[in-house]
Amino acid sequence: MVTGFMNYSRQTVRAARYIGQSFIITLSHANRLPVTIQYPYEKLITSERFRGRIHFEFDKCIACEVCVRVCPIDLPVVDWKLETGIRKKRLLNYSIDFGICIFCGNCVEYCPTNCLSLTEEYELSTYDRLFFHFACILYIIYNNKIIDNSNFERNFLIDKRIEKWYSIIPLN
Repeated sequence: MVTGFMNYSRQTVRAARYIGQSFIITLSHANRLPVTIQYPYEKLITSERFRGRIHFEFDKCIACEVCVRVCPIDLPVVDWKLETGIRKKRLLNYSIDFGICIFCGNCVEYCPTNCLSLTEEYELSTYDRLFFHFACILYIIYNNKIIDNSNFERNFLIDKRIEKWYSIIPLN
């Protein structure tokens, strides 16, 4: 009977000690600043090497296609035309689908002219897949006619790489 009472009192003292320790831990957390942020109203400060949306500068690009070669999923689409008079490539179209991009940063790292850069923009969600397509279109002036690409979304969806990833049936 005495040993049972001794065991009961030891267990009670041990439980009280554990409750006291947990209470001290709870009080030590009360003095700390909150870790969570109220997201839509407060923005998270990104780190220095954050890999967000890719920014492209059309004027700097020389259409070397290094970004296409180093991309692990072969994503950037570079359309160019060889100008025989000046023996240079002229960039016609550059496009990236951010719905497929894995934001590895290889294209930015290996670009010889630094026309690609990673931004701190991370809010890329949208309700429509067309808003994931980043494309810079140069309107071609040929024989004093401007070839207007007014039906851009349809032409972009018919692109073979987009069909491969999304299984989109071409529009007639």
